[in-house]
Amino acid sequence: MSLNDREKSQLRSALQEAVIKCSERCLYQSSKWAAELLNAIPEAEASPDDSQLSDASTGYASTVLAQNADPDEAALEAKEINKYLLAKSLFDCREYDRCAAVFLPDSTLSGIVSSKEPSNATPKGKGKGKATTTSSRPASGQTIPQLSQRSLFLALYAKYLSGEKRKDEDAEMVMGPQDIGTCVNKQLLTISRVLEVWFDQRKSEDGEEAEGSQGWLEYLYGMVLAREKNEELALYWLIRSVHLFPMNWGCWLEMTALISRVEDLNRTMPRLPQNIVSFMFHIHTSLELYQHDANLANSLDQLLNIFPTSSFLLTCDALLSYHAKDLVAAEQNFSRILSLHPHRLDSLDHYSNILYVMNARPKLAFLAHLCSSVDKFRPESCVVIGNYYSLLSLHEKAVQYFRRALMLDRSCLSAWTLMGHEYVELKNTHAAIESYRRAVDVNRRDYRAWYGLGQTYEVLEMHAYALWYYKKAAGLRPWDGKMWMAVGSCLQRMNRNQDGIKALKRALLAESYYETGSSFGSGGVPRGTHMDPEILLQIASMYDSIGEEENAKAYMEMCVAQEDGGADNLGESITIHNDSPGEGSDDDRDNAGRGEGGTGVTAATSKARMWLARHAMRVEDYATANRLANELCQDGVEVEEAKALIREVRSRMEANGMCGPSSAV
Repeated sequence: MSLNDREKSQLRSALQEAVIKCSERCLYQSSKWAAELLNAIPEAEASPDDSQLSDASTGYASTVLAQNADPDEAALEAKEINKYLLAKSLFDCREYDRCAAVFLPDSTLSGIVSSKEPSNATPKGKGKGKATTTSSRPASGQTIPQLSQRSLFLALYAKYLSGEKRKDEDAEMVMGPQDIGTCVNKQLLTISRVLEVWFDQRKSEDGEEAEGSQGWLEYLYGMVLAREKNEELALYWLIRSVHLFPMNWGCWLEMTALISRVEDLNRTMPRLPQNIVSFMFHIHTSLELYQHDANLANSLDQLLNIFPTSSFLLTCDALLSYHAKDLVAAEQNFSRILSLHPHRLDSLDHYSNILYVMNARPKLAFLAHLCSSVDKFRPESCVVIGNYYSLLSLHEKAVQYFRRALMLDRSCLSAWTLMGHEYVELKNTHAAIESYRRAVDVNRRDYRAWYGLGQTYEVLEMHAYALWYYKKAAGLRPWDGKMWMAVGSCLQRMNRNQDGIKALKRALLAESYYETGSSFGSGGVPRGTHMDPEILLQIASMYDSIGEEENAKAYMEMCVAQEDGGADNLGESITIHNDSPGEGSDDDRDNAGRGEGGTGVTAATSKARMWLARHAMRVEDYATANRLANELCQDGVEVEEAKALIREVRSRMEANGMCGPSSAV
């Protein structure tokens, strides 16, 4: 994807308009996103002769307030400019109720709410536009004052934030005895009733669209419906909003929160406007769903050609590597972002997770110090510091910082999940379960929270519960071997060995998927791919426990073969359901180095060799048993048992008159 100068100029103008309009409505995160993209577009090199004319020729915005193309709206905005400036100042001072009262006094709001009949309000379940137009007009004739859409949005958005602020005030201390997560925003009903009246008054003759709407009130209505768990209808209104004003990134983020599966995303994309923002939305939502295929990487590269220094896109690139388990590349990408934007704290909690997994203590210490010096009271800073203390095994201190992050923002997903991990370390299973449950409430797509719930219930030996949660995690990360290993191990403990074997075979396929970038169309492990000896040993043990000795022997031999990397000619025996991870394969990163060489001697391969030696003894293959026992003596893992086995083999071979040079230890 490349843009010519004219298209770049149009893109700059659209982003400038988005920055101004979002700022007018106090949507500061959306405004920041647009401004960062705007400044990530490389400037054309101007010659000295036309430098004085550059401002005029490139069409930069020079006004603080955007001009409204609708003459009626422009007249209303001009008429109420003084009130608007007062309301915006109050909003910026976080006096939300006063801000709302400038345009919508409590008496007006109470009249609208009381006169609006609730029986037909926002029916749930159907995402049809006409479902919202059946509500009746107010019985008493109460109407909304003649306001511009900008002022009405600002007043209602202030009311929404007022309800959010009061909800946080009513909530108990984080994880306190009364903190059960049931506090709600009490202003949602008021806002939805006002918006229903407004849409009723402005709907067209066919009853479908609100005439002259600019998309902002649709966004607010969709957001309110999402908080009320009316998700299909919320998605409908949010899609209407992005059709009317596609540069409001906050609206796209609300849609991302409503999409929990790749299938939902694929169904939603055709309903969206086709522009560069919807392209970014697809990438961002795919990453939220833990996708990491080559098409996604190519799409990101195309966008980075247009916005080479965009912190948002560079973060997406780093997360793409993270999801593909390429931690080194992810760490390098985040390090580059930090060098370009040293005061930017967004997404640094992900960076700290990567450094934690890599056990990079010096870098994590530097990151914690940097975040603390920039803003120690940002949730991201508290999560980074908490991760640092966790790496030092100071789990109580880590919990303290994760709690602080949640006091600042109760929807901080990383803090809930990581606090659950710390409670597991502290053996506080009840608190761990509650933390993970709250993480799932914040984001149902968080496989780490589902996996953590499974682990915690497994510690409590409640295997049926653990299995259910592990399956949820595996459904979100179907090509992560760790998830299927957990499912298989849990099934083994429940004596469901056949199902456990299938799950562990799936784990083998998943691990080789990450290593080779294979799409697994054939359902077998690719040649030359390493397999985890622990998984192979576990599968062999399960086959042995159900009496399938030949299969057990085959997997024990595979396990021993991993010492030299010998996975050739073994793929066919690991075939399971002939399924594929979907369109496209893993991103084509160079992981070939992981396929060379073997694992060397491990405890798992030694156990497999011991089993094979004993099996050879049972079938009276004394030469093989003797060879394997001698190898065990050299391994240095099962030495005493190996020596005893050698003596037994020697005595049997002597009894059968087979003793020869091969029996020497």
